[in-house]
Amino acid sequence: MNDKFYNSQKWRKVSKLFLKSKHYICERCGGVGEIAHHKIYLDRWNVRNPEIALNMNDLECLCLACHNAEHGETGSATAAGIGFDEAGNVIYSPLIPPKKDND
Repeated sequence: MNDKFYNSQKWRKVSKLFLKSKHYICERCGGVGEIAHHKIYLDRWNVRNPEIALNMNDLECLCLACHNAEHGETGSATAAGIGFDEAGNVIYSPLIPPKKDND
């Protein structure tokens, strides 16, 4: 749903600056932080609002394990057969096809 946003030049710049400002240290476990996680989950409406989507105060520097745990604990993404690779890109279980976004 938000692939266009996460591949945008603006997001890449903000996330890179944010991770650098946190010295690439996971804010939860102290491991290597590699993902700028939105504390307020983005949806099809707020992703268009730069005060939410590009606000560094709404970000948290997370390692891959903590990011996956965040989504797994809420019963969303990883629990549904969706996870994240080392670069933070969405990956799908081979048993579960990607969800079509008809919005």
